[in-house]
Amino acid sequence: MATEEVRTGVRWLRERLAALTWVQRSLLAGALLTVLWTNLVRSGLHNRLLFDGLFLFAGPLALALSHGEDIGWRVDRLAVRNTVVLALFVLPFYLVGSTLPTIRAFYPIWETSAVPGEFVPHAAKLFFLALAAETYYRGLLCVGVKDVGFKAVFISPVVYMFHHAGKPPIEFLLSGPTDVLFGAVDYRSNSILPSTIAHGAGLVLLDWLVLHDPLFSPTPVLRALEWLPVPL
Repeated sequence: MATEEVRTGVRWLRERLAALTWVQRSLLAGALLTVLWTNLVRSGLHNRLLFDGLFLFAGPLALALSHGEDIGWRVDRLAVRNTVVLALFVLPFYLVGSTLPTIRAFYPIWETSAVPGEFVPHAAKLFFLALAAETYYRGLLCVGVKDVGFKAVFISPVVYMFHHAGKPPIEFLLSGPTDVLFGAVDYRSNSILPSTIAHGAGLVLLDWLVLHDPLFSPTPVLRALEWLPVPL
């Protein structure tokens, strides 16, 4: 009797899942993946490579491939043009951010040095983490569900900010608007190339800059932003 009830339950679940649209499946999978990631991820760069690679990279890609759907893994002239524009736009934020005391106290998150033989592998790992993040946030939860219209851009900011909890306050504060900006550019590009390059290159550049003396004194910036309700 119990076995038959289980079979009936499984059959009901399969029928319900089969009736879902691609957008509904994407959002359901996105919720499941973030719950798994949040509860299972462990500290340490190699652990992050493993868990991010599994839940943020492989999971969304497997779902998209199994459904024949596109989640922004494409490169064309529009995507390349928007990549250059977005990268140039965010560059000053990384340059200024690298001089702020709270940022310099927090980064690099994982131990490294400016020695090329140590920093280059470190940079490659950071870039993969950015690719995994963009495949999930801007791929699965934005470009992948663009059938809902431009509001797809506003699906992931809350989750993105949640995953930035524990970062320097100014970074946490900017994570939501950054998510919307990256999502909007990727949405218009129909590609995650712009956000992947901006995010990945930005992480690498930030670590490299923090490993060296500040490019300039942060005093003018600190004075200009002293009205912010968060420490800089």
